Amino acid sequence: MNRLKGKRALITGGTSGIGLETARMFIAEGARVAVTGSNPATIKVAQREFGHSVLAIRADAGDVAAQQGIVDEVGKAFGGLDAVFLNAGIAEFRPLEQWTEEAFDRSIAVNLKGPLFLVQALLPILANPASIILNTSINARIGMPNSTVYAATKAGMVSLARTLSGELIQRGIRVNAISPGPVQTPMHDHAGLVGVALDALVAQIPLGRRGQPNEVASAVVFLASDEGAFTVGSEFVIDGGMSNL
Repeated sequence: MNRLKGKRALITGGTSGIGLETARMFIAEGARVAVTGSNPATIKVAQREFGHSVLAIRADAGDVAAQQGIVDEVGKAFGGLDAVFLNAGIAEFRPLEQWTEEAFDRSIAVNLKGPLFLVQALLPILANPASIILNTSINARIGMPNSTVYAATKAGMVSLARTLSGELIQRGIRVNAISPGPVQTPMHDHAGLVGVALDALVAQIPLGRRGQPNEVASAVVFLASDEGAFTVGSEFVIDGGMSNL
């Protein structure tokens, strides 16, 4: 239970769902953890659960100018970072004809643009060695209807994992991606998947169920730890077999 002992970690979108469960596991494994979130209610829940064990920062993942503020707070509190899990994101599903430029720009900003510029801003405080894990999605791999823009943003993140791994490895920074399938989180539940729609989705998963946040968080712990030291530019698909159909 000490795989992350002494490590300093940042988890974006760390106040709910996969991010919150990852924060729990990181703390249990000995890490000092900072989390970001945009919802004051979930930030309060995280602070109530973790107390002083976590540095909670309110931040909009899609606001490029705000990324430096995250770096300043984490740098002041921790002095540097050994692991970063870029998990914050939004999932909008709608038919092509219903997309607007405003909605498109927001998805791109939160899911792709913001994370890229956060990595850029973090470079001065990243240790050598360090690990960056990007949360992508199997939607980048499959042609799911109504996922046009979401899938495009996640495909961009998969690409970043490969290109940044090549660019940053000489600095001792490993970059990898995880690509979850349907996971039972508040964000997933808020997508309106209930009843027949949920049953139809689960029917596409060979394992016969949605994943649980801890099943994804465990992979993040591995990639952040020294156990993953030889894993560079990889994509871990965690989807119950869905993308193999």
